[in-house]
Amino acid sequence: MGGDAINLLAGGIGLFLLGMMLMTDGLKAAAGPALSQVLASSTRTRWRGLASGVFVTAVVQSSSAVTVAAIGFVNAGLLTFGQSLWVIFGANVGTTMTGWLVALIGLKIKVEAMALPMIGIGMALRLSGADTRRGAAGTALAGFGVLFLGIAYLQQSFSGAALGFDLTTLSGHGLQSVLAFLLAGLLLTTLMQSSSAALAIVLTLAESGLLPLQEAAAAVIGANVGTTVTALIAVIGATPNARRAASAHVLFNVLTGVAAFLLLPALIAFVDLLREGFSLVQSPAVSLALFHTVFNILGVLLMWPLSTHLAAFLQHRFRTREEEIAQPRYLDRNVASVPSLATSALRRELVRFGGMAVGGVWSRIGLLTGDHGRPDDAVALPALGRTIADFVTRVSRGSMSAVTAQTLANLLRVQRYYETCGELAPEIATGHAAVVALGDTPLHASVVTMAESADRLLVQLNPDTEPFAPLGPEQAAQFEADYQDLKEAILTASACGEIGIETMESLTRTFSTLRRVVDQAAKAARLLKPAQDSG
Repeated sequence: MGGDAINLLAGGIGLFLLGMMLMTDGLKAAAGPALSQVLASSTRTRWRGLASGVFVTAVVQSSSAVTVAAIGFVNAGLLTFGQSLWVIFGANVGTTMTGWLVALIGLKIKVEAMALPMIGIGMALRLSGADTRRGAAGTALAGFGVLFLGIAYLQQSFSGAALGFDLTTLSGHGLQSVLAFLLAGLLLTTLMQSSSAALAIVLTLAESGLLPLQEAAAAVIGANVGTTVTALIAVIGATPNARRAASAHVLFNVLTGVAAFLLLPALIAFVDLLREGFSLVQSPAVSLALFHTVFNILGVLLMWPLSTHLAAFLQHRFRTREEEIAQPRYLDRNVASVPSLATSALRRELVRFGGMAVGGVWSRIGLLTGDHGRPDDAVALPALGRTIADFVTRVSRGSMSAVTAQTLANLLRVQRYYETCGELAPEIATGHAAVVALGDTPLHASVVTMAESADRLLVQLNPDTEPFAPLGPEQAAQFEADYQDLKEAILTASACGEIGIETMESLTRTFSTLRRVVDQAAKAARLLKPAQDSG
């Protein structure tokens, strides 16, 4: 291959990648918000999730963007991980649209007639309003033009070097040739970090007559599998859901690639029948684009019966400490079917739940008393709370005695008291700066003494530690009197100008919250302690 051909090839790849980037960025900016709403609202069933993934990826030309959006919805609680899988699988089918763009338009257009005007018009739109939808559409249009310009250079590089770049000598060796081209497609995608660019090269080679159809199809399979390398690199250090999504993407592409490789001759024959049935142009590039779509649809069919098991498998992988803590220890479906056992299991789970909630408050009191670094597992409360609520819903569907029903109602009240403790805990930490600002003053000593008093009470009210006990009447009365004395001292200091209004408001809000937390934990203890003793 001569130096000019190499330059054309390198420039063609660069322009193709630049065009893809501009086109994707422009389309996402122009249509992204609306398409995100489509993803969020159209994923209730497998079919809807699959269709959403296909449609949105075909529009924005970026399976990565769709996958990232799906992960974001899972993290926000808008989608379950199982629902997101079908968006990801649909994105794999939708990304085959790039092959159709190359085969039906990119290899057919005249650069001077279409690509160059598209670049000119697109940039004119962008310059007329870069931050508007018009500008975003202009960027996308210019990207299309640059992409087609890159394809034109790729065609020139191969047509001009046909005599010195005869890949047919590498074919005709049976399985060895097919494997070699499969690895070549995978390597191209890995090196360029773009399956679309690798696909454009393969389609151009096939259309130029330099690459036989079967070997070109193997290279397409390799390029499809090669996208998994990009996904694996992208999720290093990412969230657990991102790593699960990447794993699903990898498993889908590898399974699909293996199936397509094993069925390669049959798939090529089937593609020929489809092309004739749909009256498509007889062209190697069109056949390859159709082949790319067909074997990705085959992958969806293969994953259909496996997706539930795959979702369950991945949910148990890449867990954070928070997710591990949020897993229930005592609740399961079998226990839920026997109400008397269910209430006992629920009580034990609420001991854990209450320990996490009260512990979260205890860790934040440490900021007020200067005892930093206390452990805090309260971040797992929302997830565990949802699991407990689902368990109670299952239990309540069965018949139960009046005593069991009353016990269940009391335990639900306990859960709500502890949930309130967890919700209020962050408010306590906001008073840290105000306490520090007091310096070495009598008021500072009073504030710390009050925080330490609450600290001791919460240790007693923590159901997951010993000795766990409700507050006695004298303890409750003393704590209330101490709170009223501190509140009066804070207001007096503010009235005398010893502290500012902001400090006064911060301190009163913090200790009012702390007072309410102690009250909620005390109410929970009064209900939970008798149940614990009887259990």
